[in-house]
Amino acid sequence: MAKEEQKHGIPALLSFFIPGLGQLIKGDIGKGILIILGMIISSILILIVVGIITTPILWIWNIYDAYNSN
Repeated sequence: MAKEEQKHGIPALLSFFIPGLGQLIKGDIGKGILIILGMIISSILILIVVGIITTPILWIWNIYDAYNSN
């Protein structure tokens, strides 16, 4: 039997509100910390307009990753 991929709704919901939290809950500590740091940096970059593009992209990817990764 092939290993079935699991979907994880709770980590995705947590990541919706606090980016990186879903990865931390699933045990991906390194990825969760990198996402938190990336969101902080991206939020600061809003001051020079670049963050207006990078912040939503990082936020959406964070939710997608929390839902799909194992």
